[in-house]
Amino acid sequence: MPTAEEVAREHYRRQQRIVRRTANQMQGLWRRMDVTDLDGSWQAVAGGMVATVTAGQREAAAQADPYVAAVIAADGLESDPAGQLDALAFAGTAADGRPLKSLLYEPVLDTKWRVQQVGQSAVESLLGGLEKLLRAAATEVADAGRTAAGASIAGNGTINGYVRVVNPPACARCIILAGTEYGWNRGFQRHPRCDCVHMPTKLVARGRHHPGAFDSQRYFHSLSHAEQNRIFTAAGAQAVRDGASLSSVVNARRGMYTADSYGRTVRATRESTTRRGQWYRAERQRAIQRGLVPRSGRGFRLTSPRLLPEEIYRLADDRSEAIAMLRRFGYLH
Repeated sequence: MPTAEEVAREHYRRQQRIVRRTANQMQGLWRRMDVTDLDGSWQAVAGGMVATVTAGQREAAAQADPYVAAVIAADGLESDPAGQLDALAFAGTAADGRPLKSLLYEPVLDTKWRVQQVGQSAVESLLGGLEKLLRAAATEVADAGRTAAGASIAGNGTINGYVRVVNPPACARCIILAGTEYGWNRGFQRHPRCDCVHMPTKLVARGRHHPGAFDSQRYFHSLSHAEQNRIFTAAGAQAVRDGASLSSVVNARRGMYTADSYGRTVRATRESTTRRGQWYRAERQRAIQRGLVPRSGRGFRLTSPRLLPEEIYRLADDRSEAIAMLRRFGYLH
């Protein structure tokens, strides 16, 4: 019997097949567009385009209940659905609530702009519009499947949360979130074209990482140095190779800013520098140990910015100093 993670990955592959089939059909319809009469040719294909995306959304959404039931079975649990998902409820409109026809007309406007304002050739303009059309169609179908999966999770009494399952290749942010558990009513944050999926689960420890879903550190070391550098930046990847945790390196870039310190302008991060932040607490403890503030920590204030890994490598004279600074600024423990 497959594991829950294997069921989740197979569900992702099925969803991707639906997305690709929809995209192929949309591409066939777009070939009928005439750059000399964009509005007229659009009217001839608009109904087919709306019907194609609607059918893709409905098919993707219809996978939700069987998927959740299969994961529950793989975990050896008894499914307890409150009802049956209505796949039609997730089809026929765009994710932002407007009619699909309105969304799918945007590539026509983009093509007009390319011809009239940019001066592109007919072929270039139509290819640009096609790219926008395929991205919109794929997003709407994938979102319908994900939203339906979330609704099926919420409607099943056996499940009280989900695990984020990543499908490599993935971005740095998704990689460090892989395996994280969320409550059933927590939103699934994603960037455009993110292909992470929900894996329904009985929560073990909310906010922690599921032990079997994904090993981010192992995935990092399975990549070539070039891929590590591309995904995590050269300095960030080197910091991980030197022993820094992936999460500390990736999260640091979230609060990036420049500051004047150490006699020069440096790149620093606000991540982990608030009163509850791990690096803030470590700095306060260091100040207590050096007798700079009382044992209560009252009166402590950060006096130096938390450097990003690239600044550490730029300032360090040698490898041992770089590693000491990685430890000092909270990337190594």
